[in-house]
Amino acid sequence: MPVTDQIADFLTRIRNAGKAGHKTVSIPSSKLKLAMSKILKEQGFIADFEEIQDSVQAQIKVNLRYYNREPAIRELKRVSKPGRRVYVPVDQLPRIKNGLGIAIISTSKGVMTEKEAKKFNVGGEFICSVW
Repeated sequence: MPVTDQIADFLTRIRNAGKAGHKTVSIPSSKLKLAMSKILKEQGFIADFEEIQDSVQAQIKVNLRYYNREPAIRELKRVSKPGRRVYVPVDQLPRIKNGLGIAIISTSKGVMTEKEAKKFNVGGEFICSVW
């Protein structure tokens, strides 16, 4: 069954796997999903990820991280949606949970966190927030 919003599907699969206590989750691959997985790993929200080449479509195998049997990711929220895109200039980049969470921003210089976007002085599409 085709999915219209690939990013929402990516976030929902990770959210559901964490709530169910799974160690890994498999997600269809794309460049944007790989970039988001890299950010989640660098920020410590997931343990690891790897891209597995398949004959039809590549898959991303995400290893989830837990602390005291609770998922490291407490909330994943999609902000910019296909029906309503949300763009933020550099001076209005959000702070998630007073700096405890991250906002993933798609900029002209690539996909990055809000802290990196402030450092590069670029705004962009506010994809999602994670904490």
